[in-house]
Formats: sequence, C-alpha cells, structure tokens
Amino acid sequence: MKIFYAIQATGNGHISRAMQLYPYLQKYGTIDFFLSGNNTSLDIKLPVKYKSKGCSLHYSKCGGLDYWDIVKNIKPRQIYKDAESLPLKDYDIIINDFDSITSLACKMQNVNSVQLGHQASFISTHTPRPEKKSLMGEMILKHYAPSRKNIGLHFEKYDSFILPPIIKDEIIASEPTNLKHITVYLPSFDKDCLEKAFNSIPGIQFHWFLNTVEQTHKIGNITYFPVNQKKFNKSLITCEGIITGGGFETPSEALYLGKKVLSIPIRNHYEQECNAAALKKLGVPVVYEVGDDFNTIIENWIDLDLIYPKMQANNIPETLEYLFDTYKD
Repeated sequence: MKIFYAIQATGNGHISRAMQLYPYLQKYGTIDFFLSGNNTSLDIKLPVKYKSKGCSLHYSKCGGLDYWDIVKNIKPRQIYKDAESLPLKDYDIIINDFDSITSLACKMQNVNSVQLGHQASFISTHTPRPEKKSLMGEMILKHYAPSRKNIGLHFEKYDSFILPPIIKDEIIASEPTNLKHITVYLPSFDKDCLEKAFNSIPGIQFHWFLNTVEQTHKIGNITYFPVNQKKFNKSLITCEGIITGGGFETPSEALYLGKKVLSIPIRNHYEQECNAAALKKLGVPVVYEVGDDFNTIIENWIDLDLIYPKMQANNIPETLEYLFDTYKD
C-alpha cells in the first residue's frame, strides 16, 4: 500500500505526531510525507518527498500573531501550483493533518482523504470553545483543510470520532520524577519578553527552550536549551511543571506525566483559545496577558496543589486500524 501523509508544519506538534506514527504506519506499506509550511525547528526524521512553503505562522514580539507577516508571505498562485503537482492518484490512501494544499489537491483531483489530528476534533460542536467565539476562527477550523472523513484527537472524548492524544513512546515508557525545575516552551515569545520575570525569582530553576539558542548554557537560574526533542522530553519528564502555550501535544504529554501546567495561549490564535478553554475545564491555570506581575503568577502557580484528571494515551494500533477501515467505507 502507498500512503501519502500531509503535515502542516506551522509548529512542532504536527511533526512530532507524524514521527511517532511513522513506525506504526510502516506496517501498512510505504509512506511519503508532504511538509507544508516552515515554522518547525525539529530535526525531521521522516522520508519527506514533497515540500511547500504553504501558509506559515509569524509571531509578534511577545506572545501574539503577526497577521500582516502571515498574509504577505502567502503566495496563492504557488499554493495552487503545489496542489496541482501533488500526484495524489498514485496513492492508496491520503492522510491529512490539517494541510490546506492537500485538501485543495484532493478537490482538484477528485481524491478522498481522511483528516487525522487535533484540528479535526473541532468539526464537533461539543469540543470546547472560549466564551467569545470567533466567526473567522470557526471558519478556519472547519474549512481550512476540509476532508470527507475526520478522526479528531483531543484531551477528552467530546464526540464519537474524537480519540485521546498521541503520546510519544519515550514519554509512555518513562518514570517521571521531580527535580524541581520549571520547563518553559513558548515559541511566540522573544527572550527579552520573559527573562526579567524569570530572573526575579532566583529560587526557581528554569529550563527554557528557545529557537534562537544553539548551545545549552546556564546564566543564573535559567538554563537555555535549543529546541531539541530528546532534551525537551528529558526536561519534561523530570520537571515540577511546565509553562507553555495553548497548543495540544505539549500539554497532553505534561498532563499524561502528571505535571503542573501553566498555559499562555498565543494572542488572537483562536485554536489556542479553544484549547485554553478545554484546559481550564481540566483545572489548568490559563494566563491571557503577561504583565509585570508574571513572576508572582508563577510563584502562586507553583504553590498551588493541583490535581488533574489522568490523561489517556492514544492506542495507536487501534487508531490506525480504525483509520484504514474508515477510509474504505
């Protein structure tokens, strides 16, 4: 069987999920990956056969999206050409993790696909949303990468087609400990937006993962790390808690390990606002604006006695069996 797998590379989560699924998918046949976007900072250990600049995210300095940069870097003519050139009819199955180019190619070539991933869960009206819904945000979630069939992943089973998050094997096999440091992964924040707050709490050790760091080094109470999956996994497994955005994969793994989570969703990023609403239902503290009191917020969060519901891990063989059966129907 020939499998085409499209990955939306607007962050590291989609790629991390694909790398976890890859050895399981190999049991079904050969896989060619399509990488759309250029926001990832991971070492991609996948057979990527096709690439496109697609639509990538651009951030403002301290925790928001830069919509002007996003729009000016979109090339509609190139996107159309990229969709037209994908040889989808050469494949037995098309798996799409929220990529608009693949969805467009399926429509142009009259080929079916199945959307597998977190964004697919938002097809359901039962999936948590913030109190103030965004009409534009809802349109993007439902129409950016449409597919005839959907298998969603989320923190809880909000609907019949929504399954638990895919957790990396290394996380599942680990024995979590608490070495009292706080892991930080906030790719939408520049270094100088948060450094002062971390420095002002010298009694707390931070492991801060940044795209701009090339070598691990320590200054004061902050150890700066490059974005590296093995180093990040180790830090997460041994941390007291993690400060991260309103994404899906990182909070899922932290909650699976029983770690404290402080979520700071990217401003004006509707999917992250939806995830934040779901995390709040699980008892996770959410911060929407980082101000001069951020150090106090961190200290209060660490002092909280937080107990979260146990996060389930996805049964990958069962999910893939369901996916291939769903595709045949």
